[in-house]
Amino acid sequence: MTQDILTAIQSGMSGFSKGQRLIAGFIINNYDKAAFMTASKLGKTVGVSESTVVRFAVELGYDGYPNMQKALQEMIRSKLTSVQRLEVANDRMNEHDIASSILQSDVEKIRLTIDELDREAFDTSVKEILGAKHIYLVALRSSSSLASFFGFYLSLMFDNVRIVNTPSTSEMFEQLVHVGPDDVVVAISFPRYSSKTAKAVMFARDRGAKVIAITDSKSAPIAAFAEKVLIAKSDMLSFVDSLVAPLSLINALIVAIGREKYGEVTETFSELERIWEEYGVYEKVHK
Repeated sequence: MTQDILTAIQSGMSGFSKGQRLIAGFIINNYDKAAFMTASKLGKTVGVSESTVVRFAVELGYDGYPNMQKALQEMIRSKLTSVQRLEVANDRMNEHDIASSILQSDVEKIRLTIDELDREAFDTSVKEILGAKHIYLVALRSSSSLASFFGFYLSLMFDNVRIVNTPSTSEMFEQLVHVGPDDVVVAISFPRYSSKTAKAVMFARDRGAKVIAITDSKSAPIAAFAEKVLIAKSDMLSFVDSLVAPLSLINALIVAIGREKYGEVTETFSELERIWEEYGVYEKVHK
């Protein structure tokens, strides 16, 4: 379906059965909670059978309830306030084993990332980063931690890496003012999407730079301005953004780039090991 699911529900309200109207009303008024309910739980909540919920999804044009649920989740992820996130998380998590709930969710996001990764886009991204005159990493808010990690390792392999993570709009454009056709901009953005990241990517694209987007969906704001989009699944864990899968994808990029620069990387780390030893950078652990 191309239209917003809530619009589809409202448009079809007059043709729904009594039970379907109960489901529709609940979703419209409580979409943040409905998006994470099983068909069985949603049915019990509104007083209809699980099969009625499944038929409702099909009536809307989805292959089944899981696809309708996915559409709801994708619609709301960038819209929920922090308070709503807390409420949804409390409904979803097993309060007696929060650690397992979070870890299992992260495992699932990595599995989905593996299944949906565009290998051609990944390989091309590696080549473009290797051939770039300058590498700009653009990420704001919680995504800035990913850019810092990525930038730390890229800076050990390249001397042309620039991290753009200032909250100031004017400073952001000042840091990108020299971006051009020979450069690569890697933009990292996850819900709730930062509007400033999208503006930076639009600016870079207009200047002719190659743009690589690392985000959670091809419908994410920065994806529209990117030549290559690398999808990594994230999740709402209370007020916290789960960025485990995106970090794993960035790890893969770092290793792939390092493999292509094996000789130079080996030489660099040999020199660094000598410096670290000479200046006592790391503690010696005696067992």
